[in-house]
Amino acid sequence: MSSNGVLFSSENSMSIGDPVEYVVTLPAQVSIGDQVRLRCMGKVMRTEHSRQEMSRRPYRIAVTLERYEFVRSKAN
Repeated sequence: MSSNGVLFSSENSMSIGDPVEYVVTLPAQVSIGDQVRLRCMGKVMRTEHSRQEMSRRPYRIAVTLERYEFVRSKAN
């Protein structure tokens, strides 16, 4: 994860330019308090096969971080 996006592993391939929505949870140690959840929107920039043979998630997918919003907990 970086300020520009994320790289993750997946069972399925995606196409360059596909829109993606994902949720990132920052633990309390990072957010200095309670854990924080971010709903992020971006698009696929790169896909590649994982270097690990026989991986359950054979694709690595790079996705941009174009927009985000905080997700409030249901208790609030």
